[in-house]
Amino acid sequence: MSIMNVCRLLMAIVIAYLFGKLISKLKLPAILGWLIAGMVLGPHALGLMSNDLMNARWYTAIESILECTVGLMIGTELLWSQMKRAGKQIIITTVTESLGTFFVVSAVFGVIFYFADLPLYLAFMFGAIALATAPAPSLSIVNETHASGPVTQTLIPMAALDDLVGALVFFTVIALVSAHISAAAIPVGVMLFLVFLPILIGIITGIIAGKLMQQCKTPQATLVTMIIMLLISAGIGFIINGLLPTPVLNFMLIGMSFSTVFSNMISTDRLDDMMKVMNPVIGLGLIVAILNLGAPLDYHLIFGAGLYTAVYIISRAIGKYFGAYFGASITHAPESVKKYLGFTLLPHSGVSLVFTGIAVSVLSGTAQDCAAILQGTIAAAAVINEIIAVFMAKKGFEWAGELPASPKGGQLH
Repeated sequence: MSIMNVCRLLMAIVIAYLFGKLISKLKLPAILGWLIAGMVLGPHALGLMSNDLMNARWYTAIESILECTVGLMIGTELLWSQMKRAGKQIIITTVTESLGTFFVVSAVFGVIFYFADLPLYLAFMFGAIALATAPAPSLSIVNETHASGPVTQTLIPMAALDDLVGALVFFTVIALVSAHISAAAIPVGVMLFLVFLPILIGIITGIIAGKLMQQCKTPQATLVTMIIMLLISAGIGFIINGLLPTPVLNFMLIGMSFSTVFSNMISTDRLDDMMKVMNPVIGLGLIVAILNLGAPLDYHLIFGAGLYTAVYIISRAIGKYFGAYFGASITHAPESVKKYLGFTLLPHSGVSLVFTGIAVSVLSGTAQDCAAILQGTIAAAAVINEIIAVFMAKKGFEWAGELPASPKGGQLH
């Protein structure tokens, strides 16, 4: 571990925090400041967060632990006593907004690629990448603004479920495309295993943590037990990721499933005491997650974005919004959820860049032209969409009347 790189990371966190404060003065979400700081400090600009830093094992380990910690924000809200009423609505809406996005983006690009004489399987790869949502931006807005209401209560559990559906659809498409164009096809069994492995890890460690925490006599002992088991959970995931050809495990899912299990095994009072201590750590985790999201983004791509990028951003937004609207409608969700949930699901870049890297590696051997189109389009969209999406997510909460300073029943103008 280089002392210089540690100092670089600490400086980046402080600068991002200050950027967030500055952006907040303009009545914009602090996360936008963190994202811009990541882009400015990343390897494509000032280079404070260099590729050497972000590829270092100690950095990826810390980032993985903090992602697990952010997962606590989701899992500790998934209390079975509260989920029994809204569980069906959340699951159905997650499926409709995810698959709706997949079908809209795939259909739009299918038509375009048909006339452009490009393989139709490329359209399905665009659709599979598009349905993924990056939960950290919207969760950080909830954390920063203390948003509360039906949209927030729906979004928090959906943030994790959306990642699960996204990974399932993406790896299914990748397996089928790989079988179509390559002799080295990805077995479907391996794909399913990788999708559900983070949840399995979290469930196992969560059960152990819950049993141990039930034996704890004081809140302090409960907290220490949780932290130790959280570190063990992240460590297991980190070791397994290191054994894979491409690190694809979702650490936020590990933290979410881990905390969901133990949260339903201890008293609400003890859980509340624990989260009062952990909330500042979750805040730090969100800053690092957004820095890690922004640093790889090349702002130069904004100027080189073409028609495919515009089509991708627009078709994805249409799929997310109307997919969420449809799911909320058929489950009789509150009016605010139908109208505004879709806006909070627009952030995308972190997951999309991971998926794009995997897709490009599959295409690069036999379909290099397709790989270049996919990589260029998603990379440019990641930069442009994220800036727009963060603003629109904040507006979604505001229009829903769920920000403390916003009037209830806010309207979309």
